Amino acid sequence: MTEKTIKEWQEEIHSIAKDKGWHDEQRSEAEIIALMHSELSEALEEYREDNKDVYYEDGKPEGYVVELVDVLIRILDHLEGRNANTEEVLREKCDYNRSREEKHGGKKI
Repeated sequence: MTEKTIKEWQEEIHSIAKDKGWHDEQRSEAEIIALMHSELSEALEEYREDNKDVYYEDGKPEGYVVELVDVLIRILDHLEGRNANTEEVLREKCDYNRSREEKHGGKKI
């Protein structure tokens, strides 16, 4: 069995979001980024509450890792809507990062 590519996940995630009405109304870039950020905030809450990475409430997956995956879902949905070549940009960025100095020349964070 062949694993899905990032592009295939991106297309599937975007299709599900459209089918579920998440693209019925236009959103600003700021609102879309805020929604991504809200998923990160939910991950922080799961971490602070010391919850499991994945647990289930009424059949719904919850937890720290689940919220981080929700971030990916929001990002990939948005990138597909922008027709981004995510795999190529990811490859280019990783290649560039390999060439950088340790901690990018002394950054603290």
